[in-house]
Amino acid sequence: MAAHPSYDVTVIDHPLVRVKLSAIRSVDTSLAGFREGITELATLMTFEVTRSLQTRECTIQTPLAGYAGSRLARPIILAPILRAGLGMLEGMLKVLSGAGVAHIGLFRNEETRMPESYYFKAPPGLAQADVIVADPMLATGGSAAAAITQLKEHGALSIRYMCLVSCPPGIERLQAVHPDVPIFTAAIDPELNDRAYIVPGLGDAGDRFFGT
Repeated sequence: MAAHPSYDVTVIDHPLVRVKLSAIRSVDTSLAGFREGITELATLMTFEVTRSLQTRECTIQTPLAGYAGSRLARPIILAPILRAGLGMLEGMLKVLSGAGVAHIGLFRNEETRMPESYYFKAPPGLAQADVIVADPMLATGGSAAAAITQLKEHGALSIRYMCLVSCPPGIERLQAVHPDVPIFTAAIDPELNDRAYIVPGLGDAGDRFFGT
């Protein structure tokens, strides 16, 4: 895990992350292989995204003796951006099985390329939780910024953003709108094409995950 020299972004540069990301980038990867890869990547990345979470001491009883253990200081709420973000949820829940789940429905207007909201539902207690927003791609940054704005409007104070692939325009926009939100990604690709898709990217993550 390392900070990118040009951006205030954490790039999770782990050998397994690189290998699995390469696999899901491939146009030859099957639907089953893509789903499996997304889930595995999300699981691996969650360990690094949560590395700085605070814990507090708790006393537990093992079969042999008492023990001073640890538990998370704050509840966790996962916030996948629909629909592609749902593909990351299973992998994140493998690590954070007790987390609450918010659902943020946004779609990109293909004419304006701006995000439009159609659904928002979150567990209570956003202000007391550590919230992890998840979406496979950080392209223009519009959806990410809009999702985080909605979470803040509903009381969220501690937010971090997790994506598989990002690019400079998306990073710059998200950091300009929400400079307090740390970004975690597996890769920073160089550019967007004329349809605002990341290049080389991995295509439309939602379509590839859901087979549409």
